[in-house]
Amino acid sequence: MFRITVRDHVMVAHSFRGEVFGPARALHGATFVVDATFRRVQLDADNIVVDIGLATAQLGAVLADLNYRNLDEVPEFTGINTSTEFLARVVADRLAERVHAGGLGDGARGLAGIEVTLHESHVAWASYDREL
Repeated sequence: MFRITVRDHVMVAHSFRGEVFGPARALHGATFVVDATFRRVQLDADNIVVDIGLATAQLGAVLADLNYRNLDEVPEFTGINTSTEFLARVVADRLAERVHAGGLGDGARGLAGIEVTLHESHVAWASYDREL
């Protein structure tokens, strides 16, 4: 399996419900370093997994929709704990939509999957891996 990874970051505010979250139940900010890994079994006709420039641009566009937002105020997240794991899935699913819409070029249609990792810090991160 071939893979390429592109990286960006996003800054959000949010709060959590539930005793397990302790002090994170209060509104707080988070900056995530975001890695998006694209994978495929065989390289495309140009001998690449996907165009790195397009992958970087599309990751940036997905993150721009979340950047500098209070996720508690985003209607689609109402009542949802926007955990690192949850946000990794949101980013992966939105990237998948862009792949299917052609936003990463025709060669991206041969991708097998996408994995998105959100790094909360240098010692903690969460990932979501999905098939295409």
